[in-house]
Amino acid sequence: MNKTVSLDEIPYSPDSCERFEALRELPGAAFLDSSYPHSSSGRYDIMCAQPVACPEQPALAATETAWQQYFDELRRFHKDYYGTVQPASQDIPFCGGLLGALGYDGGNSLNQVSGAPPATRNSGGHLAAYNWAVVQDHLLQRAVMVAQPSMREADRNDVLSRLRSQRRVKHTEFQLGGKFESNFTESEYRSAFESVQSYIHAGDCYQVNLAQRFNAPFTGDPWTAYRQLRRTASAPFSAYLSFENNDVMMSLSPERFLSLHGNHVQTVPIKGTRPRYRDSGADRLAVEELKRSSKDRAENLMIVDLLRNDLGRSCIPGSIHVDALFEVQSFPTVHHLVSTISGELSPDRSAYELLRDSFPGGSITGAPKRRAMEIIAELEPDSREIYCGSVMYISADGRMDSNIAIRSLLCTDNDIRCWGGGGIVADSQWRQEYQETFDKVGKFLSVLEEMS
Repeated sequence: MNKTVSLDEIPYSPDSCERFEALRELPGAAFLDSSYPHSSSGRYDIMCAQPVACPEQPALAATETAWQQYFDELRRFHKDYYGTVQPASQDIPFCGGLLGALGYDGGNSLNQVSGAPPATRNSGGHLAAYNWAVVQDHLLQRAVMVAQPSMREADRNDVLSRLRSQRRVKHTEFQLGGKFESNFTESEYRSAFESVQSYIHAGDCYQVNLAQRFNAPFTGDPWTAYRQLRRTASAPFSAYLSFENNDVMMSLSPERFLSLHGNHVQTVPIKGTRPRYRDSGADRLAVEELKRSSKDRAENLMIVDLLRNDLGRSCIPGSIHVDALFEVQSFPTVHHLVSTISGELSPDRSAYELLRDSFPGGSITGAPKRRAMEIIAELEPDSREIYCGSVMYISADGRMDSNIAIRSLLCTDNDIRCWGGGGIVADSQWRQEYQETFDKVGKFLSVLEEMS
């Protein structure tokens, strides 16, 4: 049965943080943030709360079959619960549906990788089903609340009242209990790097993404930390998600994983990084160095080939194209080398099969994917949890978008964790790779330490 959603116009705000603060106390509050106006490429911001029950993920130690069935159950739930929903508008990307995060470690089961560090409660899925959302369109300077017919009228009126109120929110302090510490010493990182190099020279793999984790104790409100980080390192695929047990995920990711609009699939991998400099001349030199780097171009091309293969599992044969190769995109703290691959989804496939058969993203594993993941499981001392997983939505009308959860932080049990990694290839140098992990997240760590 076709369903029609309802739309309520609400006052537009250039800063969606102000809108989200009216909803943040509601259960399951989620904010997908394009970082406008700090990010020039930002357009849509999505806010929602009050999720309903949807299929639970299997245990993280479950088999590949159990995880395959989980995605089948999500697809069935989506069809049964939302039915056939007519798009509210081409300018409304999410009208209710499934939204949340998948942790990297669930990908180990999907790819039959054993021997990984012990999983945590944030290693798997945090997907929830939502009946309504607030969408801010910064291009059209329009804000709407879009609701499914299943949303109760009393809940709708309550949310609209919150959104239209002008109440001031008092911000709570955020403070670290000490400086960030890594789970690798410099010598331990070098030893792990040399192990990766041995595998590469033996022909076992071509590239492995090796990451270190930084953590520190904290007190206070993670939202305060997120707002400060957002001003420092804005990115178009950012997010702030509230989980159970008062856990919070903050992502300031510049990287799209998979999008699906109609039948059009797109993935935009990042491989190749240089730090930003305040001096404009030095900054331009960094861009030119990145453009000319044969090492970074080779690293990028390996992942482009891997992702073409991943899309080939779900897309119509012959429809996959590399639309852009080795473009430099600049963000507040780094320059990146970026490529774009697209295809047309096969008629017998949905967003759930596309996601399942491509997860986790190849840009943060290495190539070939499964062998790279086995080496990551062997060498990294702790589970990745939400890092290198994905924040995503699959709208009730079938539209999907998702990020690679790099530049992400996890607040759990008064501990804040942040990861930094990089792809290692045959001609990598360990000191440069070690420094690159700091180039990517060092600014995040210093900003939070300066708040204390």
